[in-house]
Amino acid sequence: MGHEPRPCSVGIGLGSHDLGVASRAVELYWAGHFPTLVFSGGNSPTTRAHFPRGEAVHYREHALGLGVPEEAVLVEPRAANTGQNIEFSRRVLREAGIQVDSVLLMCKPYMERRAFATCRRVWPEVEVVCASEPLALDDYVKSIGDEKLVVDMIVGDLQRVIEYPARGYAIPQAVPDRVVAAYERLRSAGFDSRLVRPLR
Repeated sequence: MGHEPRPCSVGIGLGSHDLGVASRAVELYWAGHFPTLVFSGGNSPTTRAHFPRGEAVHYREHALGLGVPEEAVLVEPRAANTGQNIEFSRRVLREAGIQVDSVLLMCKPYMERRAFATCRRVWPEVEVVCASEPLALDDYVKSIGDEKLVVDMIVGDLQRVIEYPARGYAIPQAVPDRVVAAYERLRSAGFDSRLVRPLR
């Protein structure tokens, strides 16, 4: 998204297979961008082996290990998709009595646009700022250690950016023709394990 991180009411770290999301959240917490951090996420086939106790729980443990105070970290351990990440985190914050008018969303680098579009649909009254680890693609692939998984995830994420507005899950985003063409080439080349069924 190209957003510059700035102070917000809260930070929300979206669970995934990428522990770098939690590391980035900790970095931005210590930079003073938010006083309270929510980690959201249960498990998926992609994360179960890496984070057997759930994405949010492992993220929290990582943050505490890096010195973030326990009272600054809330956990939402049930979300199974991005819409639920936002909806359930909102509920956790409401139950904690925390007033929110802006959210710093932290996620995988290639997921920023979808996270933004989803949050604008699910929680339209808050201002949304997105952040992720500032890594080049090659460095990101090395950090994950599985090139095929990363490209599959990128292709699946873009499919959701394109199709989810029609399903009511996200606001529309402009997708340049050259990006659509690259997406179709990658799908045809077999990078398709993270695709969702298209609308009929």
